[in-house]
Amino acid sequence: MTDRKTQETAEENPGNMIKDPDNWVTGDQPMTGAQRSYLHTLAEEAHVEVDDDLTKAEASKKIDELQEQTGRGVD
Repeated sequence: MTDRKTQETAEENPGNMIKDPDNWVTGDQPMTGAQRSYLHTLAEEAHVEVDDDLTKAEASKKIDELQEQTGRGVD
């Protein structure tokens, strides 16, 4: 659950809530199951192979890259 102050900050300036994956405290941990699943979905659509041993930060960057390539997640 998000506290009210965090929510208000996010609504006022959503750019403040986005951190560079290189600066994540847990960025060097293995990617999450959700990241793995979405990454494989994107990779299949983009017709590319992805490594299953990515960290959270590496997976996030790869997801961003593949979203651009496939047009997913683009506003």
